[in-house]
Amino acid sequence: MRPIVYPLFVCSSLALPLTACTVGPDYIRPEASVSAEFKEVKGWKQASPRDNALPGNWWEVFNDPQLNVLEQQVAGANQTIAQAEAQYRQAQHLVQSAQASLLPLAMLNGGFNRFKAATGQSVAVSGVRNLFSQAVNIAWEPDLWGKVRRQLEANIDSAQASAATLHALILSSQAALADSYFQMKVLDAQKALLEETLAAFGKNVEITQNRYDAGVVSKADVAQAQTQLETARAQAIDLGVQRARLEHAIAVLIGKTPAEVSLPALELAGQLPEIPLSLPSELLERRPDIAAAERNMAAANAQIGVAKAAYYPTLNLAATNGFQSSDADTLFTMAKRFWALGPAGVALTLFDGGARNAQYKQAMAAYDASVAGYRQTVLTGFQEVEDSLAALRILEREAQVQDKAVAAARQSLVLIQNQYKAGTVSYLNVIVTQAAELSSRQTALQLRGQRLAASVALVKALGGGWNQSQLPGEDEAGGERKWTDYLILPLVD
Repeated sequence: MRPIVYPLFVCSSLALPLTACTVGPDYIRPEASVSAEFKEVKGWKQASPRDNALPGNWWEVFNDPQLNVLEQQVAGANQTIAQAEAQYRQAQHLVQSAQASLLPLAMLNGGFNRFKAATGQSVAVSGVRNLFSQAVNIAWEPDLWGKVRRQLEANIDSAQASAATLHALILSSQAALADSYFQMKVLDAQKALLEETLAAFGKNVEITQNRYDAGVVSKADVAQAQTQLETARAQAIDLGVQRARLEHAIAVLIGKTPAEVSLPALELAGQLPEIPLSLPSELLERRPDIAAAERNMAAANAQIGVAKAAYYPTLNLAATNGFQSSDADTLFTMAKRFWALGPAGVALTLFDGGARNAQYKQAMAAYDASVAGYRQTVLTGFQEVEDSLAALRILEREAQVQDKAVAAARQSLVLIQNQYKAGTVSYLNVIVTQAAELSSRQTALQLRGQRLAASVALVKALGGGWNQSQLPGEDEAGGERKWTDYLILPLVD
């Protein structure tokens, strides 16, 4: 442990406490692994013109008016976000509390005593006496070693981390809404496909029944056609359960009850947006979760200084000025005035069973943990970008192949239906081919949904248009203060 006398010489005078030293390490952001380029960027279709930045209202790149309306409601109505906003305000007030610790504490005291001296005592005035008093006491503990300043630094960093966490939650909620919205559009497209299929299957049942009545086919063909129709109808009904859950999730995300939100059937757009891709080095400045982890790391570093300052002596200064009189009428006269400087005391802990050492080591371990957490958050950020890029690239290729499969399935169905009408194949061949064609088209729709989900995931992984410059500065982290905040009254706006 550093000798206790060392800072006494460094901090040359107790008379200049505001310029005293600050113990503990100054914060320097540790390095984190940053790749030169994204691994999965090969083959990526970059947005044109390339501006490397998403807009603040990032959902507008999807060019969906209904989505725009829903997204605009998230930040202002979502209750989880409202909770995070309140927690940010709480962090701001902690900054104000630390700022107040730098200032003296003033207290106004008033008192009244009525007493009688015991018999036999030598007193100037015998009998019953009254004693009125009023005094102002001022106490101050100068921040010699920077303990309060380090705590203020930690609270500012924590408030900035809280602000970044708030932005991360807003982005996460907006992305969750967009993902649910696009899933709903896929379900609506699947419902439309099944309704189209039900119409075709119903016609098949009618045709097969007519052919059975004419003695051309067996009763088994009619049963198979009816089974196929009812199976497709059950699939269409099942989509309603999934859609209802998504609609309910969207309602909660915009701060409403499910009964208040009813979205009409939505048309699935066929074109994916072009998303501007930032450089890997810029990812550290554009993801609010990374910013929150970095600010928490800075706060943990400042707490080391708080723990280290506990090793050194504390100085307490006090002063009293007031009046004392046996008569209330003469209380506030100069003759009844008294004052006192002190007591002034210096306290140094000599033995605490190792508590300070444990707290200091705990602070250093907490900082080490925050560094690892920060670096892990950075790695996770790069992983999410790479995952989304890979998904978009691979799903695009898969969609191209699937489109060919849909075209082939349609052609195969036409051929099989013609062969069935000619009597060269059984109705079972028709059912198998129709099921394959329906499954192929459903897969194509699901791929479109997966590509939309991957686009939303990429936007979220890139920070959704957020930038670290949006964090409050040191002067803003404590929020606005009014003169009424300095009053000892519970005034609340």
